[in-house]
Amino acid sequence: MISSTPLPPFRVAALYRFCRLDAFEELRAPLAGFCRARGIKGTLLLAREGINGTVAGTEAAISELVAFLEDRPELAGLEVKYSHATEMPFHRMKVRLKREIVTMGVEGIDPLEGAGAYVEAKDWNALISDPDTVVIDTRNDYEVAIGSFEGAIDPRTKSFREFPEWVAGNRQALEGRKVAMFCTGGIRCEKATAYVRSLGIEEVFHLKGGILKYLEEVPAGDSLWQGECFVFDERVAVSHGLEPGEATLCRACRHPLTPDERQSPHFAEGVSCPHCHEARSETDRARYAERQRQVELAARRGSRHIGS
Repeated sequence: MISSTPLPPFRVAALYRFCRLDAFEELRAPLAGFCRARGIKGTLLLAREGINGTVAGTEAAISELVAFLEDRPELAGLEVKYSHATEMPFHRMKVRLKREIVTMGVEGIDPLEGAGAYVEAKDWNALISDPDTVVIDTRNDYEVAIGSFEGAIDPRTKSFREFPEWVAGNRQALEGRKVAMFCTGGIRCEKATAYVRSLGIEEVFHLKGGILKYLEEVPAGDSLWQGECFVFDERVAVSHGLEPGEATLCRACRHPLTPDERQSPHFAEGVSCPHCHEARSETDRARYAERQRQVELAARRGSRHIGS
């Protein structure tokens, strides 16, 4: 008899689309109502330049949501990456209106017109193994800390707004080279490649579907990925096959932690970690310790504390 392991009950969809979404304000209420009526939770961002976000729900609910969005002509062709979770990875449903669906803060950058060339996951290894290719991780420093591609440059940005300044300081190293960029799901590097191309650098590429698509499609034995990929929900990180990773969050500073970092003498569950221990006072740590005690008490009662 052939047996199969059932999928975890929650389907997670990381989705985005750059488009001309002139009536984005009008979409907020019906979209929020649609999601809440089906038990979908997560965050969706709407702006004149499109939609971006990650949500979770039952298989049927997420399928209905994607169909609902695809029915709008301007949103047809959504970029969606699916994974699964054993528990609901979000606490609530939020639909927010923004100036940008991924905030760079540079006027006039249009990924619809100027983004770099897509590279499929199966072709990514060949591109980044070329010694003439500069490989850039466009994510924030805390994301890069738990995993990245072999040989990739980490700009050490705290937010995407810092990326243009980093490019300005390193422009000479990029000119005349192939520039390959990547991010979690593909959206950030679409805008990053459009920005770099606007400076006159022409051979610019980005990983279609981002790290998530690569980890889904490229076998671990062939992979050039090292570590885990940070995700913005309670799973914290995923690894090859989009399986849940081993990283956890420091509940004091929200920095992702590897198993080795959790062995540090500066780590105390819910209180401190190697990244924030020196920045916290004894008063801070006492307050976090009390919060952690309440979280643990709630867990023993079978409920979830609001600070967990």
